[in-house]
Amino acid sequence: MLDIVAAIDPVPWARSQMAFTLAVHIILVPLGVSWAAMTLIANYRGIRKNDADAMMLAQRWSKYMAVTFAVGAATGTMLSFQFGLLWPDFMAQWGEVFGIPFAFEGLFFFTEAIFVAIYIYGWRRLKPWAHFWTGVPIVFTGILGSAAVVSANAWMNSPEGFALDAAGDVVEVDPWGVIFNDAMPLMSLHMILAAYIVGGFLVASVYAVGMLRGRRDRYHRLGLIIPFTVAAIAMPFQMGAGDSLARWVFNNQPIKFAAIELVPETSSDVPETILGRLNADGTVSGGIPIPGFASFLSDPGTGRSTVIQGLDSFPSDAIPTVRQVNTVHLAWDVMIGLGTLMFLVALWWGGTWLFRRDMPQSKLFLWVASSLGVVSVICMEAGWIVSEVGRQPWIVYELMTVEEAATENTGVWITFIGFVGVYTALAAATVYVLRRMSRRFRMESSADHDTPYGPVEAAEISSETDKETPVGAS
Repeated sequence: MLDIVAAIDPVPWARSQMAFTLAVHIILVPLGVSWAAMTLIANYRGIRKNDADAMMLAQRWSKYMAVTFAVGAATGTMLSFQFGLLWPDFMAQWGEVFGIPFAFEGLFFFTEAIFVAIYIYGWRRLKPWAHFWTGVPIVFTGILGSAAVVSANAWMNSPEGFALDAAGDVVEVDPWGVIFNDAMPLMSLHMILAAYIVGGFLVASVYAVGMLRGRRDRYHRLGLIIPFTVAAIAMPFQMGAGDSLARWVFNNQPIKFAAIELVPETSSDVPETILGRLNADGTVSGGIPIPGFASFLSDPGTGRSTVIQGLDSFPSDAIPTVRQVNTVHLAWDVMIGLGTLMFLVALWWGGTWLFRRDMPQSKLFLWVASSLGVVSVICMEAGWIVSEVGRQPWIVYELMTVEEAATENTGVWITFIGFVGVYTALAAATVYVLRRMSRRFRMESSADHDTPYGPVEAAEISSETDKETPVGAS
């Protein structure tokens, strides 16, 4: 038995544990970053327009936000411990550099936690505008904290801000050079916009489901309109940020770009291959090629004559495996496909609002809106797969491989099973609590609109017009 345990390769288990915990935690990040902003929008409308529905949305959302913030804090804290557990040589070599962005993230996190507590407990205890302004720091610290964490990941893709002595030890660390590395601006912007898109569509999807089930009152319409509008506004900016980031990868991480575009050999006039796969012999099979499109998108200035470095341009030990290449390419196609779908739905929303001054109300739209929460999460997860798997075999780009960084502890499979169990239980508990809260809110009936401040009388849940408007009217 001991011989079997000793023979276990810890690297795949370390990879799996890190991937699993990151995939779970990243679902909570968008809510932590964006929900405060959506809550404040509702809060602002409630105060300015004496809107009881908006005020109640703000109060309820703040309670949901508290739950997801607490769970996100727990999963994020456990995640940070894994760097030392799974990647001890990485931390030994790069800890004094890698830890700098996390120091700032810790500062922003604790500041955010303080103001989350003040905002939640400030209902009925503070004057309306004083209470509103206590929520503003939550928005900014959420954005800055997310940027700090992404900065650490960006540094792994573009290591800067330090020097190495003759022995290979880190010297002359420049904190600002580490934080504001070359990849940081675009990666942070991309993630923050993704947070608002995913958070907006996740929240909106809940109210879309409610409207499909017959809850067509003004409260549910407003609960759909606010987060959906936030996500829809962010979508065109995300398309631009994503395009810029792809070009950065083309110029700075040619190996990852070759995996993304499925380019086995260096050439110009490279097609954009939709789906398809790389074979062990270096050929590409299947898929739908669009002639010259990959070259054109890489650099529109030179168009189809743009040369893309293929996987054959690099040493075999410096490129992803065939399986990893196929994973990256598929994840890229999923991300682009779902991102384009969400952009089109955002255009649908914006066009309807522009010409009708109202949201689309057809059953088709509500079905689409109800699915976008899951769709946006899948899209975000696919994006992170592209970023992380595409960087293989490097944990620090061109400086340290994953194999060099990983633990040699053959018992890491035990911690993997433990983390899967803990995270699964935590996810189930979170869903249960949120559903119980939602059910309790619906059962409160007229007490629902006992607003904490602003309108003193209970508001009508909807106007007569709202009640009479059929969902399939447009």
